[in-house]
Amino acid sequence: MVDYASHQAPGTVIIDTKNTFLYFVLNDAQAMRYGIGVGREGFTWSGEQTVARKTEWPDWRPPAEMVVRQPYLPRFMAGGPGNPLGARAMYLGETEYRIHGTNKPDTIGKRVSSGCIRLTNEDVVDLYERVKVGAKVIVLPATAAHRPSQEATPDTTFRSPDPSSPSKRPPATNAQLRSSEPKVAEVQ
Repeated sequence: MVDYASHQAPGTVIIDTKNTFLYFVLNDAQAMRYGIGVGREGFTWSGEQTVARKTEWPDWRPPAEMVVRQPYLPRFMAGGPGNPLGARAMYLGETEYRIHGTNKPDTIGKRVSSGCIRLTNEDVVDLYERVKVGAKVIVLPATAAHRPSQEATPDTTFRSPDPSSPSKRPPATNAQLRSSEPKVAEVQ
């Protein structure tokens, strides 16, 4: 996956659905790496979109299809700490999909959403500041995504604390994720 980032323009977002990582391309040699939650079975998707708009503490209106599946959901929830979209949202094209925060950080590294991409609120605030409206977002298919090279140099650092499988990652509330400065992955 990191190899793929080296062929993208700075500011591009690449979502590695299979390995539950989001990469924000900084330049030909570096990309930010964030742990993410992705769509559960039957709700994954792939392709290219652009960031159509960005919102701080977004309101949430579940799509009609979601309400049909889960009729107990509220029809509207104002933005704030209890809102499932978390602290920030980046809306993808004309779709119902978003890259957003979450009030359930334990879902990072898991396949639980209806297709949206979740980050911890801390990470989504960091990404929100970096991503521009109009940025290209590439969502790799879950079956074709590749793990980052394990031959990284010793000084390579990552946003996520553990590049092992999602089930072996510490929960998002683990102190290892609390970092005052984002870290970068070297693109090979």
